[in-house]
Amino acid sequence: MRILLVEDDALLGDGIRAGLKLAGYAVDWLRDGEQGYLALTTEPYAACVLDLGLPRRNGIHLLRDLRAHGNHTPVLILTARDTVADKIAGLDAGADDYLIKPFDLNELQARLRALLRRASHTGAACLHHRGVSLDPAARQVTLHDHAINLSGKEYALLHDFLSHPNAIRPRDELEQGLYAWGEETASNTIEVYIHHLRKKLGASFIETVRGLGYRLGHDT
Repeated sequence: MRILLVEDDALLGDGIRAGLKLAGYAVDWLRDGEQGYLALTTEPYAACVLDLGLPRRNGIHLLRDLRAHGNHTPVLILTARDTVADKIAGLDAGADDYLIKPFDLNELQARLRALLRRASHTGAACLHHRGVSLDPAARQVTLHDHAINLSGKEYALLHDFLSHPNAIRPRDELEQGLYAWGEETASNTIEVYIHHLRKKLGASFIETVRGLGYRLGHDT
């Protein structure tokens, strides 16, 4: 799942990016509001983590412009501004959630998971398909109640499939969700991860739709 982080503090941004990558997200990190706005209007993101005190275009202006142009990417604001008026301004500008600095990284991850659940219109914390259960809060996957060990990329790919249970997922869209800018990918990367998931979850768990992509297998 691909996340945009817009934060100009180098130390904080590096820590957030590292923490979110460990949690299985692909994270693109930008340090000014103008670049952030351009990225949000040209690239597909599951969510944005947005600082307010940004150079070139502050977070409130970025958010207002984004919403005015019909972009509904979920946005979680990070800021040191903790007055009620500041919170109201951020939420009225179109933010989906608001987190005050300093904050615990675990809370940021929990709020991001909740925001993504709301955006996908599913209140259920766990995702299920053919005996497989994925619990995003615990980052745990089970097959018929037995724990399955997955790598970070395998987990992210499985989450994508379970979040789109009836959709054919094109290869390029799967890659966009798995990799941030600058991360090198081999030509057969997606195929390798799908092969690993099939070995762990069953050969028919993911189907190949020739010429179109992949989808979850369904009983006929």
